[in-house]
Amino acid sequence: MGEPVPVGLEPLRRDQVVAVARHDTPVELTQRALAAVAAARDHVAALANAVEPTYGVSTGFGALAIRHIPVDRRAALQRSLVRSHAAGAGPEVEREVVRALMLLRLRTLATGHTGVRPETVSAMAGMLNAGIVPVVHEFGSLGCSGDLAPLSAVALALTGEGQVRDADGRLLPAGEALARAGLTPVTLAEKEGLALINGTDGMLGMLVLAAADLHRLIDIADITAAMSVEALLGTDRAFAAELQALRPHPGQGHSAARMMALLADSEIVASHRGPECPRVQDAYSMRCAPQVHGAARDSLAHAETVADRELASAVDNPVVLADGRVLSNGNFHGAPLAYVLDFLAIPVADLASMAERRTDRMLDVARSHGLPPFLADDPGVDSGHMIAHYTQAAVVAELKRLAVPASVDSIPTSAMQEDHVSMGWSAARKLRQAVNGLTTVLAVELLTAARALDLRAPLRPAPATAAVVELLREHVAGPGPDRHLAPEIAATEELVRSGAVLDVTGPWLNPLDHTETVVGRTP
Repeated sequence: MGEPVPVGLEPLRRDQVVAVARHDTPVELTQRALAAVAAARDHVAALANAVEPTYGVSTGFGALAIRHIPVDRRAALQRSLVRSHAAGAGPEVEREVVRALMLLRLRTLATGHTGVRPETVSAMAGMLNAGIVPVVHEFGSLGCSGDLAPLSAVALALTGEGQVRDADGRLLPAGEALARAGLTPVTLAEKEGLALINGTDGMLGMLVLAAADLHRLIDIADITAAMSVEALLGTDRAFAAELQALRPHPGQGHSAARMMALLADSEIVASHRGPECPRVQDAYSMRCAPQVHGAARDSLAHAETVADRELASAVDNPVVLADGRVLSNGNFHGAPLAYVLDFLAIPVADLASMAERRTDRMLDVARSHGLPPFLADDPGVDSGHMIAHYTQAAVVAELKRLAVPASVDSIPTSAMQEDHVSMGWSAARKLRQAVNGLTTVLAVELLTAARALDLRAPLRPAPATAAVVELLREHVAGPGPDRHLAPEIAATEELVRSGAVLDVTGPWLNPLDHTETVVGRTP
């Protein structure tokens, strides 16, 4: 699981979030963080005993903030807040998303700007390290006042209520799971309920996870595009460095350089370089791949800049400042995250759309330059990859719908107190679907391009693309009569998802990745 990730006053890195969320890396609170938490709690305790009311400490919340709460009802206030706000519905959210959400909330608590007690912060860290994952439902966040319902489900489990899944995935009552892990449920004090639920942590966690996935998928799109260009007897001349320098977008230049490296020493590409080749230029889906892939890289870099700023933030309302003031603010609004979550769904759809066009060309006898119809073994008897393309097209159509922004669809709530919300959680949920869809689309292109390259024999593909075909053939047979295609698509998806495709191209691409300027890499 690796060394514990320190959680404290310093911002978390994106790779640390991924490590905790996906790989169960433990966390460790720093001593500086615990000291800052204790100091902030002293300020809150003083305000709790003051005559003048302070929002979130001695008052109600939201539209009920005008009510002053007596001392003997404040524990009930915090408990009621968490219970009532844990009002999610729909399917369970994925384990990695909940773990990311918990880690990011823990980091804000550890900054000393929320006013919670040290024992509450330690309890959250203990639950995370024990592998206890509260059941969080898909619907319940509008992305303003934070991810209220999802975070409330976590806070509820911290108090020993609600349902969780343990490290083995078993569904248990929270109190039972905590007891088995040797953890004590928390009785919330003033402001703690509010501090536990008022953040953008779900949106941010899903952005960080999606960014990690998209780095891999954009890299793989370069590979599948190069394979398709080669299979379609395209040229690599349009990817030359001197042409990319005329339009110096960094992502474009990087994708073009990768595609050139992938196609180096290809017998297939060399076979039609001479003056006898009648074609002057390739179709856009081939020739313009670096421009589209590169724009996706640059868009991802912008999104990661936003994510890094948010990872350096302490999001709560009200917040405890270093001088002890507790002030209301609007930092919980998810607009910065919602916009880039929506934004990323656009290049995802476009990458997929371009890959689908290349797949279609390989299957169309009128445009594939000598390949059999649908790459079928016995056209007419066999359908080849005809319906694999239908599946790919269906996914692309869905990705276009998912590219419609959620962040423009504010719905006022809380008696018009929360009269403009970000819908960032919804933007994040649809981006996760889009990432899965792009995985399928690229898998179908890879499967089809590999079959087409096999059919170009005796001409041999480039060493890099040949390595991808060889990897695929360990899991999926080569050209032949029709077979059950769904398992082959699933096996190819797993090669894309696991990073195996990137691993086999490493000898050709890794040196390039270390010498070129790579946009958006996690440090």
